[in-house]
Order: sequence, then C-alpha cells, then structure tokens
Amino acid sequence: MFAEGPTCKLLNALKSPVQVYAEVGEHVLHLNSLIGKSLFLKSTGIAVCKSCLKKFEDLFRMGCCKKCFFESPLAGDSILRPELSTAHLGIEDRNLEHEKLFQLQPHVVYLAEAGHIKVGVTRLDQINNRWMDQGARRAIVIAQTSNRFEAGLIEVELKRFYSDKTNWRKMLSNEIDGRDLEKEAIKSQDFFPDHLRKYFKSNGKEQEILFDCSFFDKKISSVILKGKSEIEGELFGLRGQYLLFADGRVINIRSHEGQILFWKY
Repeated sequence: MFAEGPTCKLLNALKSPVQVYAEVGEHVLHLNSLIGKSLFLKSTGIAVCKSCLKKFEDLFRMGCCKKCFFESPLAGDSILRPELSTAHLGIEDRNLEHEKLFQLQPHVVYLAEAGHIKVGVTRLDQINNRWMDQGARRAIVIAQTSNRFEAGLIEVELKRFYSDKTNWRKMLSNEIDGRDLEKEAIKSQDFFPDHLRKYFKSNGKEQEILFDCSFFDKKISSVILKGKSEIEGELFGLRGQYLLFADGRVINIRSHEGQILFWKY
C-alpha cells in the first residue's frame, strides 16, 4: 500500500505497549501492525511550513520556514525555554492572544527516565503525550504551576542537577538509569527556589510506559531524509518519535515535520 503527505509528529496512545499512528495525507497508519514487515520511506524534496503553509525545498527549524521560525508564535522562544514566557505580564512576544492560550494554563515539571533521568516542563493536559513522545520508560510529576513561566523557573534551577535533554542513543539502546524515581522526586524538592517550593507535589506517582520495541542491541545510525533520499528495511520497533529498523538504522519522524514523504508498506 502507498501513502504520501506532509509529515506530522507520530500520535502515541497510552496502551501496553504504546500504540503508534502516523498521519500521512488522508491515511492514518497503525505502525505497530507493520513491525516485522518491510517499510519504505522517500523524501519528495518538498516541505510545507506549519505556520504559513507555503511549500519549500526544505524548512529551517521546528517545521517552519526561516521567516516563520523567527516571526510565528508557533516557534516562539518560550516553547523551548519556558522561563522566557511573558504572557503572565501581558507582554507580547509574537502574538499575545496565542501566547496567553499556550502559556496561561496549568503546567507541570517532571522527572523522566529515557536512558537517564531528565527534567522537563509540559502543559498539564499533555503529560502522557509528552512522556511518550520522549520515549520515557518511567516518569513522575514533581510540581504543578499555574502558568508556563513558573514551571520554567523551577526547571532552570533543576537543570543544575538533571539534564533537560533526552539522550536518544541511550534511550533507544534501552539503557537504564537505575535510581528510584520516587525517591529522586522527593530529593528534587531541595533544589526548588524557595518562593516556588509551594508548587512541589509530594504525592506524585510514578508512571511506567511500555513501548513496542524489543531489546535493541544494534549499532545505531540515524537517518535524515533530504532531497530525494530514502530508507527501506524491516521495521523492528517504535519508541517516542523514532522508527527503528532491524539493521540498526533509526529515523526521528518529528525532525522531518513538514516534509512531504512517500510511504510504501
């Protein structure tokens, strides 16, 4: 079968294991059902900016063309750096109404294990989606705030003790940190700024997540589809936003956001 369309991030449904779907044009592909089968992906050399919806040969970053990356609220500074949020002050970065909707809602700070323990921030209603997207094996909420700025300030302090980046190689290799996540969550309270310690959640419960990916002991090589490049092989597993092939090659679908890909499965 065939499908073609702009690439969107994979849709993860919290099941055991996580069920993964790819939206490709008018089709929705259930990727778990393709494990063990041949999968072919090819770049068409065309990409669509998620903000202005114009077509380009390539996009700049975060699924945006260069102009939109620097001007659109879909790529604002506070998306990657929550501590830069200003909507709570009524100050516009790029589009105040959009920023109010995004920033002025409950957020959480969490610890997650995806090869190692990391700290992160996300909206309260996106907790499970965020953890699944990152390929986290375990995760726990350590704080809940009223807006993105407050959560960002807590994260800044905790970054002195925990990484805020997912090591994708360790994550895909199923490396295990080994620390007790609930004990680590209690310990993290000591690192909160005094005026934000009121947001600490002492009753957080660890969430375990199982992915459809057997132990992956291959030497991993990442594939980026550009121009008319392609990848074909047996689909071995799924974790986070990654497709894992049996020969050790992996592709991060999220990093291809906006690119029009041709799928054969």
